[in-house]
Amino acid sequence: MPAMVRLNVDMKSNPMTIGQVADHFGLPAHVLRHWESVGLLSPARVAGDRRRYTRDDLFRVASIVIAKQAGLPLPDIRRFLTARDPAARKDVLRSNHRALQTRMAALRSALDLLEAGMNCSHEDITTCPNYRTHLEGTALAGPMTE
Repeated sequence: MPAMVRLNVDMKSNPMTIGQVADHFGLPAHVLRHWESVGLLSPARVAGDRRRYTRDDLFRVASIVIAKQAGLPLPDIRRFLTARDPAARKDVLRSNHRALQTRMAALRSALDLLEAGMNCSHEDITTCPNYRTHLEGTALAGPMTE
């Protein structure tokens, strides 16, 4: 999936084909078809049962892409996008918000570890005092005894 979603809200007023939308978001077309099959998308159909995506559909695809990047499972994304009750929508978002915060903290710790490793000139990184200090400060390392 693309690293960052950029939605061109000034798209031409003509509906887009599945190929155009897939290209726009850097996705394979089969992903859009799958999202439609699980109830996340419902583009209009024209002659020959061809899909046509409107500006509203692009906002929906962008929402799905960003939610997927945040780690939300498709059923949660569907509940989020289809909830008419703001409280139900907030429940879905709240639980995923906590999970994302936890993952972000783990990623920050991993990034810190990589940076500590890049700043080490020891032959054996595991003997570097600065690296060890950082590693001892991580929650995953647990207590270190000699």
